[in-house]
Amino acid sequence: MNVRALLVFLVFPLSAFAQGYAGLGTSAEGFSTPKPGYEFQFPQDHGPHPDYRIEWWYLTANLQGADGQDYGIQWTLFRSALKPFESDGWQSPQLWMGHAAVTTPDNHYFSERLSRGGIGQAGVQADPFDAWIDDWHMRGDGLDHLALAASGTEFSYDLTLTASGPLVFHGDRGYSVKSADGQASHYYSQPFYTVEGVLRLPTGDVAVTGQGWLDREWSSQPLSEDQSGWDWFSLSFDSGQKLMAFRLRGERGDFTSATWIEADGKSATLDDGSVQFTPLATHNVADRDVPTRWRVSLPDKGVEVDVNAITPSAWMGTRFEYWEGPVRVSGSHTGQGYLEMTGY
Repeated sequence: MNVRALLVFLVFPLSAFAQGYAGLGTSAEGFSTPKPGYEFQFPQDHGPHPDYRIEWWYLTANLQGADGQDYGIQWTLFRSALKPFESDGWQSPQLWMGHAAVTTPDNHYFSERLSRGGIGQAGVQADPFDAWIDDWHMRGDGLDHLALAASGTEFSYDLTLTASGPLVFHGDRGYSVKSADGQASHYYSQPFYTVEGVLRLPTGDVAVTGQGWLDREWSSQPLSEDQSGWDWFSLSFDSGQKLMAFRLRGERGDFTSATWIEADGKSATLDDGSVQFTPLATHNVADRDVPTRWRVSLPDKGVEVDVNAITPSAWMGTRFEYWEGPVRVSGSHTGQGYLEMTGY
């Protein structure tokens, strides 16, 4: 869901953040809302949906360097609407925010960009696909082949991504429920990228290869107002199977959902309660105690794994703060993945 974070920003004016985490429980009045049975249309749905209040294009990747080290990268573009339409110039109600990060075994580098819609500084077009904010970009042939670039004061990267499997739709054919009250989003992923390119770090350039995962999600009120944050996992097992799973924490208890993905891309939705999440250890980062070691259990698939942060200090000290970083997986299944945690 993400922030894969995505939720994590939503509307710049602070008055919008009164209900639920980051205002995600705020009323959707005036905006379109997700409905079951939505028929996805491509390439159109790779582009923006300005009649919905919030949306994101969220990519993470687990990478291995020619130096033998493990790395992680994040590239995210968020769109948030003050009103349900688009217009040219400074009258546009569309707001854009970009987050980029590189995580090394010892450091976490991140950067943030903000823009108003309608002036060309940021945006997304569906065909040919192009998502950008300033000189950061994700562009290519649909979502099958992408060129990705971003930079901050201490890092930059240029990567190419090639999909080797199909899109995966979460929930009921892309209708992903987020609470017992029925809040939902339209949500699909491309979790089958192979990645190669170069990271530029204070210690020098590093050639990297690895695996990437893109989340696409849009909604207008994806959370209940009592939900304080979430823990989101994208795990790629050495068997070729994958798991997307999240826990939304609320005053009335947790709400969970997951998608089990076979190596050939076939997937199955796992309803609330199917996955258990148990924090095993915490790390104090940004004056918060954040769980950076977890037990994730999925009995129906024989999954009992420990998920460990590679870099426990991977804190995104952006306008709306959260934890985001690469993880290793051990136990009944081995592998790697990404973890995002908000509301701590």
